[in-house]
Amino acid sequence: MSEANIEEKYVPRLIPYYRDTIASQLKEKFGIKNSMAVPKLIKIVINMGIGQGSQDAKLTEKAAIELGQITGQKAKICRSRKPISNFKLRENAPIGCCTTLRGKIMYEFLDRFISVASPRIRDFRGFPANSFDGRGNYTFGLTEQSIFPEINLDKVSRTQGMNISINTSATNDEEARELLKGFGFPFRR
Repeated sequence: MSEANIEEKYVPRLIPYYRDTIASQLKEKFGIKNSMAVPKLIKIVINMGIGQGSQDAKLTEKAAIELGQITGQKAKICRSRKPISNFKLRENAPIGCCTTLRGKIMYEFLDRFISVASPRIRDFRGFPANSFDGRGNYTFGLTEQSIFPEINLDKVSRTQGMNISINTSATNDEEARELLKGFGFPFRR
């Protein structure tokens, strides 16, 4: 059997759990009649801003490699559009990296984040439940990348934070909150 056939048959465990359990719970709770109107995950966007990246391009490259290890997908290096002299920023200087996860990779990342990475956060009491944008999207920040087991702590030169945005098809915050609770997202009580 070739690797392509194995990848096609592999299904992350959150996909059937969503189809069988979470979708039916959301339909019942919100009185949704059409199964296509049930809220679902669309994409997860992860951004890392590197402050000193404009002076040292190697920092941005290292951050992009680490973000690629965390997500399982190559990260894109973001560059400045305009020069800003007060920040010693030149045009087209590397200032960060980002990646957008969709499909199976998105569900796999969310599963690893909820079950493995978030319990490793120091003094963790949960993520705030009010960080929704009013349209069903949830954004939060992390202060260090070392909570992910894919990162080798011996090779980390500096701690780097990141912003994670979870975009859903929910029309309001309550539906999105229930969707993420169904996946087991650790909200603060």
